[in-house]
Amino acid sequence: MLKGKKILLGVTGSIAAYKSASLVRLLVKAGADVKVVMTPSAEGFISALTLSTLSKNEVLTRIATDHQWANHVMLGRWADLMLMAPLSCNTMAKMASGICDNLLMSVYLSATCPVMLAPAMDEDMWKHPATRRNLATLESFGHKVIPVNHGELASGLIGEGRMAEPEDIFQFVQDFFLNSQIWAGKKVLVTAGPTYEPIDPVRFIGNHSSGKMGIAIAEVCRDRGADVTLVCGPVSEPMPTGIKDIPVKTAADMYEACVKEFPEMDIAIMSAAVADYTVLNPAGQKIKKKEDSLQLELVKTKDILRALGELKRDGQFLVGFALETNNEKENALAKLQAKNADMIVLNSLNDAGAGFGQPTNKIIIFDRKGREQSFPLKHKKAVARDIIQSIHEALHP
Repeated sequence: MLKGKKILLGVTGSIAAYKSASLVRLLVKAGADVKVVMTPSAEGFISALTLSTLSKNEVLTRIATDHQWANHVMLGRWADLMLMAPLSCNTMAKMASGICDNLLMSVYLSATCPVMLAPAMDEDMWKHPATRRNLATLESFGHKVIPVNHGELASGLIGEGRMAEPEDIFQFVQDFFLNSQIWAGKKVLVTAGPTYEPIDPVRFIGNHSSGKMGIAIAEVCRDRGADVTLVCGPVSEPMPTGIKDIPVKTAADMYEACVKEFPEMDIAIMSAAVADYTVLNPAGQKIKKKEDSLQLELVKTKDILRALGELKRDGQFLVGFALETNNEKENALAKLQAKNADMIVLNSLNDAGAGFGQPTNKIIIFDRKGREQSFPLKHKKAVARDIIQSIHEALHP
């Protein structure tokens, strides 16, 4: 599927540059024509000879060598995709500011093709406000950002900032060429995050959902051309651009929004962690700490997935999520049938790295045709791609 595709790989000064060799090999093996441009500092981490041998093309590092000029304008216009992997904190800042002080930056500023970024840096650099601002600027340019991994970093710390593995980057590139706009014209409803059920004006019953999984699903649907509506509970994650965002707080709020939006949808993916119970009579004023104990009467919330399953018409596709701690498969299959869903995505709190608040997830997908698909632990953006691909295959057997 990459045969004949022209990919321009930018390699910057990062220890993760050693992964570029494997990435080039994967791309070339898939039939892509790969040209590599390196920053001078990248040569301290991997040799131009290595990447030249693997890409079967001369690797360029400087604007002029031996009285020969590297035509950065033609390079920028040659490619079908420009991929920056690894993208260092320094080069990211230059890209966001338009600084042009080396060949790679000259090529980048001349590029007329889509740009994909695979950042690599230490966790503190990754989370610094300046980096977050620069990344947001590049995303506003329409560049696609491959999520960083959580793991061991060059500093010896464990955290976020590790560049995605070559196999994952390769999959993102494949998806870019294979799946772009294949959901054009489809309307997709996604729910994300927790709900907060008020006890009084300052306290609530909630859960640890970060909304990362649902937001990643919304982004993948958008990237495939869908018209996406995201109904999201209270989260600190930034909302993705290019979608309709409906913020809600309580389970009742989410129920009303979903029931209202669902009739116009082709696909609904219910990934939010909705409260099963809410306080019957929330206090109008802050409850003072007087007694040794406090009793709250809880009542069931309305079941959103069941309600949409009852409303579902022919041609609509409904996906639910099941977060379980025991009897995982049995509970997921029971939910699939009871809620009239077409697919259930199961994840277990017993799996390390899965569940609330994690950047990663591990899932098993069940559908009404009896199919079961298991996936290893992955970053949630990669998990979202697996979910969307499973839906696509179910809709187009």
